[in-house]
Amino acid sequence: MAKKKICVALQGGGAHGAFTWGVLDRLLEEESLEIQAVSGTSAGAMNGAVMVDALKRGGRQHARERLERFWRSISKAGDNIFKPGRTLLPAFGPNSDWSPMALWSDVLSVVWSPYDNPFYVNVLAAVIGEELPDFSVLNDDRTPYLFVCATNVKTNQRKIFRPGELGVSALTASACLPTIFRSVEVDGEFYWDGGYLGNPALYPLRSPALTADLLIVWVNPLNRHDVPTNARDILDRLNEVTFNATLVQEIEAIDAVNELKPPGDALSSPYKRIRLHEIKDEPALARLGHASKSNTDWSFLLELREFGRHAAKRWLKTDLDHVGSKQTADIPRALRCLETR
Repeated sequence: MAKKKICVALQGGGAHGAFTWGVLDRLLEEESLEIQAVSGTSAGAMNGAVMVDALKRGGRQHARERLERFWRSISKAGDNIFKPGRTLLPAFGPNSDWSPMALWSDVLSVVWSPYDNPFYVNVLAAVIGEELPDFSVLNDDRTPYLFVCATNVKTNQRKIFRPGELGVSALTASACLPTIFRSVEVDGEFYWDGGYLGNPALYPLRSPALTADLLIVWVNPLNRHDVPTNARDILDRLNEVTFNATLVQEIEAIDAVNELKPPGDALSSPYKRIRLHEIKDEPALARLGHASKSNTDWSFLLELREFGRHAAKRWLKTDLDHVGSKQTADIPRALRCLETR
């Protein structure tokens, strides 16, 4: 039986990337699926790098084990990497935007820079280097391919690191939140988090050489029921809108190409019809505050993983059969981009 081929686009979102870990963990159990390529940003890039490296070296079960090991390493190093908003006051949990530690971190981010710290070390680079000591497999010409997005600080241009360019610096650049990390230098250029210009970038997955089925794993909610009214909620929603903006634009561009390009048109064209699919759990992730993206407590990461596994299970049950034949993501409705048509 021929396998169903997909490309996967993985959003970033700090510790919420453990939701994506759960999605991938469940997808890797599905023998009928073949992942041709992954595009990821920040936590999505790290999930993608660990999975692709492990798939090429040892297969599906090896990839599942490696992803769990990676997130255990993130949990252990969490205090140094994410500075989670833990508190000694029982009224506030580690996910609370109103915990004293979370509020103090916000105040510090306004007046304090990573460059002001004489003892600065990018601990994330150490974790990546330990989990991915050899990038030769990620840089070879075998599928699945990995694409990683970062933002050029000086030029405001998007950089997509491709096979042949991947390394610890590319991954840390993609996850470089400028209030936490110093900009990452790669070949004389300086980079911040890729989420500002592509969270994740869909463009490399639109290659005519790859399958037309593209699965987006959402971490940042597109829709919320309520309008934020307090300062913390406003900042949280602003962050979500910012980190979803370029992805929304790329989806709208794909939708436009799909409408203009007739089905069955020649694959030699640089553009092709894309069948979009999506896995998300907005109700579960929308209830979590911004501070929870810095919570690397192992029990919380496992909870997110279970959210991801259940979301992937639902998608496999309802939409897997349509891979290769039709789009399953209701993109026009989700983005409200066709209301006036």
